[in-house]
Amino acid sequence: MGATRGNEWALCQMCRKRDLAVRGRGRIGLLVELCDSCWNRLVNDIAEEEGATATPLPDPDSDDVSWIEPPICDQCSAEIRVYPTNYDRWVSLATREMPAKDVPERYRWRLVPTPAGFVAVRVRGIDPLPSDLVLPHHRMLCVADENGNRHAS
Repeated sequence: MGATRGNEWALCQMCRKRDLAVRGRGRIGLLVELCDSCWNRLVNDIAEEEGATATPLPDPDSDDVSWIEPPICDQCSAEIRVYPTNYDRWVSLATREMPAKDVPERYRWRLVPTPAGFVAVRVRGIDPLPSDLVLPHHRMLCVADENGNRHAS
């Protein structure tokens, strides 16, 4: 059910329409109050810019006791870690942290614990110290180019 203000529907902060689907969005705190259409348009743009275009992990069957293997990159066959972002998209991260000085700004991520599990957040605003550990986006370490061709090692 959407957020309401007294007897009125909530106002979308982007399109300014009153809609039953307007509600607070974001996994960590409240980012904005938007309708479904504006929210999807906004976060799809953010996800494209940040590289948060991974496929969500399937929910495991509660009756299945088999081992769950970590996801593998389709292009380079390396193990990856897939996490939700604060804006309900998913991102593929490397399996190990690296010092911030070794990771270009556009690839720096951190994990933030929440009651529902970890959420990946892009490191921005205040630059980390060079020795601070960050999780690089898998694209930084992938040995395949954007067309899926492997680079010679």
